[in-house]
Amino acid sequence: MKPYSTLQGTLERFTYVNEDTSYTIARFKIEGKRDLTTIIGNMISVNPGETLKLEGYWVNDKKYGEQFRVERYETVVPSSVVGIERYLGSGMIKGIGPVFAKRVVRQFGLDTLKIIDEESDRLQEVEGIGPLRLDMIRKAWDEQKEIRNVMLFVQGQGISSAYAVKIFKAYGNDAIAKLQENPYCLAMDVYGIGFKTADKIAENLGVDKKSPLRAEAGLIYTLQQVSDEGHTFYPQQELISRASELLEIDEPIIETAIETLKARNQIAAESGNTKELHLTSQAKAEEFPSIYLNTLHAAETGVARRLRMLLAPTLLPMSLDWEKAIPWLENRMGVTLAAKQVEALKKVFQSRITVITGGPGTGKTTLVRCIVMLLNQKGSRYMLAAPTGRAAKRLSEATHEEAKTIHRLLEYSPKDGEFKRNQKNPLPIEFLVVDEISMVDIMLMNNLLRALPPGTSLILVGDADQLPSVGPGNVLREIIESGRAEVVRLTEIFRQARESLIITSAHRINQGVFPDLQSLHKEGDFFFVEKEEPEEVLELMKRMCCERIPKGFGFNPLEDIQVLCPMNRGLLGTHNLNTELQRCLNPHGRELIRGGRNFRINDKVMQIRNNYDKDVFNGDIGNVVKIDLEEQEFTVQFEERRIIYDFNELDELVLAYAVSVHKAQGSEYPAVVIPVLTQHYVMLQRNLLYTAVTRGRKLVVVIGTKKALAIALKNDKIRKRYSHLRERLEA
Repeated sequence: MKPYSTLQGTLERFTYVNEDTSYTIARFKIEGKRDLTTIIGNMISVNPGETLKLEGYWVNDKKYGEQFRVERYETVVPSSVVGIERYLGSGMIKGIGPVFAKRVVRQFGLDTLKIIDEESDRLQEVEGIGPLRLDMIRKAWDEQKEIRNVMLFVQGQGISSAYAVKIFKAYGNDAIAKLQENPYCLAMDVYGIGFKTADKIAENLGVDKKSPLRAEAGLIYTLQQVSDEGHTFYPQQELISRASELLEIDEPIIETAIETLKARNQIAAESGNTKELHLTSQAKAEEFPSIYLNTLHAAETGVARRLRMLLAPTLLPMSLDWEKAIPWLENRMGVTLAAKQVEALKKVFQSRITVITGGPGTGKTTLVRCIVMLLNQKGSRYMLAAPTGRAAKRLSEATHEEAKTIHRLLEYSPKDGEFKRNQKNPLPIEFLVVDEISMVDIMLMNNLLRALPPGTSLILVGDADQLPSVGPGNVLREIIESGRAEVVRLTEIFRQARESLIITSAHRINQGVFPDLQSLHKEGDFFFVEKEEPEEVLELMKRMCCERIPKGFGFNPLEDIQVLCPMNRGLLGTHNLNTELQRCLNPHGRELIRGGRNFRINDKVMQIRNNYDKDVFNGDIGNVVKIDLEEQEFTVQFEERRIIYDFNELDELVLAYAVSVHKAQGSEYPAVVIPVLTQHYVMLQRNLLYTAVTRGRKLVVVIGTKKALAIALKNDKIRKRYSHLRERLEA
């Protein structure tokens, strides 16, 4: 048994932080010791400048020498003038940044913290602190004291104090009482705190491992997990097995919990509908019910019901003389429409629901422009929408008409917590065109359909061969497979598009055929660079993004080049690549370190959850334009809008020099760089590679091995998503 030790000092800087595990390597200044000490361990939301009390033991690493392994830690109030100034200047107290910290400490010295706590009126003796700033500092200080109480409570349960701020923001002064009553509420109410953390608190509070409360919370968590994997429901027996394994309790306890949650209407269950569930026995269908989270059940049944309502026989709003309309369009646009495009146009105006699908270069955009021109010519009321800001902008540029994101189209109201456009207040339209429909999940589709008045014609445009939505469901594919909508597949690649190796390579990939692997020494827009070792690929990717592509092709490395990764973890995952690319693309400037993550002015960042209050959504990419330590505000430019984040909201953002292929759906970039190695084996799928390549508009560079490419091309099995939308539409 290693001897246990306690250290106190100041966190100086981070050497390494793993965002998935919070494993941290940092340099630490021990009080009374000249040299810095290396500390290692899982540490969340600690920041340089903080005074910490560490508990753990010393280890001797063969490569790095003596290190202190942290088992437990807590923030303590600094006792030196320098420490106090650094503590206040780090942005811990809203209203006091580096400038005011220096002034306040110069005025009050070692009594600074006592003055703030007990005689805060005296802060007005400091130049620049008036009544408004004083009020801000008082509120922030009082909040910090309450947060410290929560911090002490969660630390007493063996949980990192870093969660204290989030818990306090969620529950206020009732936080401790709330946790004592039901610690599992954390997993539902506080973003970033999962079931496992809540379960640990519950265990320390004496909640029985086999208690109904734990089984019910674990079931809800398991259903949330499977929805994150794309499923709208999960077969009951598979759910029971999975939850039993997670919770390490017997299956009968889980079965009882299911019945309890059903009785409380917290989950929904349906018998039958077992098509494609691959049952392992000849059991009756009713023995294998489908279990849903209530929200997903309502969404799936709502989508099916509303699509069937749209398909109900009614008079179509217009008729067209196609012998005149087609020549008129071709003359106005200066093109000759292909037979499939003409077929699609006729179906749009003769049907209630039309799906137009096809790969790049097959004329989808031209077709949408034709639809819009005809709608304008006839004076029809219509709207254009897409799932993301970038996709909506592209749609607007292509049609020269306004296009909105679906969220903005539906007019979300932060005050009411819901969309203003719904069945009671529908959109004033006869036609709705939705681009990039493959990205739309079952929840968003339900909200969209709720806002359509009876008799609306719905035109869904997208590429059915791309990855399905990040959220649950497989809306586009199931609408197509149901046979209820009119579907036009565009397959002809037009002459101009055939000149692009990006487009021809994408179609070859989609057919499982090796693309033409040109080297960078040739002319073209699609290149393959063969490298075997991950370390070599990493170094080449950095050179490509920071030097070779900007110099050789004239692209702005921060704005035009996007790295797309099959995975988030590993040497060539998004986490590590973002750290490496930040070092070479944006190494200097004002920065903010929170939770081991380092944000700098000009960094490219991505929103990773829907925030309806701020009107920014999962996958939106922007640039950091301001970091205000005194106001504790962080400003990001998204397209034409600036969004302000409080420091405690920064877990909604990640660096975006490299993003996953899933997150890049609906976006296009001038230049794309894609690592493809066998270490990505679990994610090497044909539709993933196809989606990645089709994100590049002017240049695509694939770096890796032919073996990895072959694996991806061969793997055309689309991962099964449990959903009953198709069956509901077929019924």
